[in-house]
Amino acid sequence: MAALTVVATVAVGGVLVAQSQRGETQTLPSASPSPSPSWSGLRGLAPPNMRIGSAVDGRRLAADQQYRETLAANFNAVTAENVMKWASLEPRRGEYDWTAADRLVEFAHAHGQAVYGHTLVWHASVPSWVTDDWSAERLRALMREHIVTVVTRYRGKVWAWDVVNEALNEDGTLRDNIFLRKLGPGYIADAFRWAYEADPDARLFINDYGAEGRSKKADALLGLVRELRARGVPVHGVGFQSHLRADQAPTGIAGNLQRFADLGVSVAITELDVRVKLPATPEKLVSQALLYQHMLTTCLAVSTCESFTLWGFSDGSSWIGAHFPGYGAACVYDREFRPKPAHDALMQELRSRHRQSTN
Repeated sequence: MAALTVVATVAVGGVLVAQSQRGETQTLPSASPSPSPSWSGLRGLAPPNMRIGSAVDGRRLAADQQYRETLAANFNAVTAENVMKWASLEPRRGEYDWTAADRLVEFAHAHGQAVYGHTLVWHASVPSWVTDDWSAERLRALMREHIVTVVTRYRGKVWAWDVVNEALNEDGTLRDNIFLRKLGPGYIADAFRWAYEADPDARLFINDYGAEGRSKKADALLGLVRELRARGVPVHGVGFQSHLRADQAPTGIAGNLQRFADLGVSVAITELDVRVKLPATPEKLVSQALLYQHMLTTCLAVSTCESFTLWGFSDGSSWIGAHFPGYGAACVYDREFRPKPAHDALMQELRSRHRQSTN
């Protein structure tokens, strides 16, 4: 059998496994375990300039003690998965329900976690009572009211916001939505300016999917951010959602993130999950783990990458199964909160960086 050319390693069940360029795996000798940090999970090894976060399922947060304990142990940042979206906060005109969003903020502050707000303007979370027959003036006033109301309520409690989410199509054109149709492209700049007025200390991000590697969408997003900043619009960062397939990694991620950083903005991995074609075999979970590790390595290599967020940490509350038939097992913990190879891979990468920084 030919010698294995190792391109990455990951711990699987405490045993190091190597994967070659051809996808072959073999067991490697085990290394001595390193001392446990003060925190037992991922957050204990997080670099001081980066937050390690997860999206939070509001229902699980309210009802599941093990979910809460795992969330607190592993992450020093949390993102509101759904509870801060417009349709969730204001299901009826003028009637805000802050219960779930406040619970998330209170939990985060009790456990030393930063809060990432998601999202202020998104075509898929517009309340049903907002209709296309409204005038531009009415929609503009309502959009400003919503942004200012939400950001003001959490001023000083939310460190960053996804101000505008998924503004682009795959070909790089602006997405057709009620804001673009009624207000024109200027709605993006307006949203950032209003959010900044409501909380000048919050970090303001534009967030999108399919722009992690070099693509038409990534090129268009780069141009949009450059143009907005040239006009003085307070865009502080760019979020890359990173909903990935284990067998289809984006190309050129490192160079792509760096060219955004070169604009003078922060970058962030905001919604990382790595789905596999079911059934989830051990080999597929190794490939998944290696892609998780690659994304973290890439983020760590970019000096302005300030957060690395998983879109949920447990398969039991993942959105993947409902949206990608035939795929699943996308998170770093299984349904019983047992760590998967992907979790071990992230720990291994963070532990390696921690050793380097202390030597």
